[in-house]
Amino acid sequence: MADSEMHAEAASEVIDWLGGQQAEMQALLQRIVDIDSGSRQEAGVTAVAEVLHGHLQAAGIAVTLHAVPGYGVCLDALVPGAGDGAPILLMGHMDTVFPAGTAARRPFRVENGLAYGPGVADMKSGLVMNVFVAEALARCGGNALPVRLFFSCDEEIGSAATRERIMDVARGARAVFNAEPGRVSGNLVTGRKGSMVVEFEVEGVAAHAGVNHAQGASAIDALARKILALHALTDAGQGITTNVGCVKGGIVPNMVAPHAQAELDVRFTADTDIDALVGQIRAIIEAESLPRTTGRITDMRRTRPMTRTPADLLALYQRGAQQLGFSVEGEFTGGAADSGLTSSVGTPTLCGTGPVGGHAHTVREYCELATFVPRAQAVALAILALR
Repeated sequence: MADSEMHAEAASEVIDWLGGQQAEMQALLQRIVDIDSGSRQEAGVTAVAEVLHGHLQAAGIAVTLHAVPGYGVCLDALVPGAGDGAPILLMGHMDTVFPAGTAARRPFRVENGLAYGPGVADMKSGLVMNVFVAEALARCGGNALPVRLFFSCDEEIGSAATRERIMDVARGARAVFNAEPGRVSGNLVTGRKGSMVVEFEVEGVAAHAGVNHAQGASAIDALARKILALHALTDAGQGITTNVGCVKGGIVPNMVAPHAQAELDVRFTADTDIDALVGQIRAIIEAESLPRTTGRITDMRRTRPMTRTPADLLALYQRGAQQLGFSVEGEFTGGAADSGLTSSVGTPTLCGTGPVGGHAHTVREYCELATFVPRAQAVALAILALR
């Protein structure tokens, strides 16, 4: 049998098998959505990994769980290929942004074809999709290259504990498919901004707000001035946005505040001079914006921007999608992801390959269940076509 005929036969078997897995996909999704797995919820993240581990192991796929103290585990699985070339990497993260108790308050539910629940789109549906793609290949074969699954545990807080491992895994890969949710439009993600969180504090001088107001130096006043200056760094034309999203300070209303603190979110592109931008941020925070006050950075976490997906990798996915009866384009997004890490080491990366979803990180987060099977089939076809 010619290689093209063997490829077509394998593709048909994989597509047919995935086509019958909608109910099983939804059942597995419900199991892991109903487990709290917010970042740093070590037991919850580990519980999600163990559920996925059990499913993969039952399909005959070798799985290893790597402990990440304080965060949970990373899941690492491998489906052998017909050859021994560089593996194709299916990426995901098991942590969510939601606090403990969220799953009990609003568990998985389905209404009008949409699934709801904490992390249902970002990105537990993507995890399930990747697991079923791996199982389809393990059952049916046809993949020339090995397929490796790597699910991390701290993406939502910048991947500080796992970034080196992620980059090491990506360096040896032929291509990366990161199953972050597909865009509401149905499109894939072919470029992302990087992100940075800067935590900082301001010290002032306490005083009675009524008796000796002038003797005080308000840390809150100084913080407010810094916020205005930090927000002024936003340059939409250059793809830079700044947002102080958390503030806290003071002790009681009738005291000039001696202390205040805040967290700044920064988004930037691959073309941004990040060192210069950090210098501007540091200068604003450390400036004496009000006499007798001081500011300092207490923590800084950064994720890398995702460089543009190579046109041939996008086209490969698009050809498979067209065979399945749908079309997609690539688009740029301001949200950061671990695809920034994988692309930073030079590995071709396509993101947003998971089921379509929206309103991530909110109580309205949803996943379009009808997109589960076709998105899984499209990733599988792309894998089968890679050599």
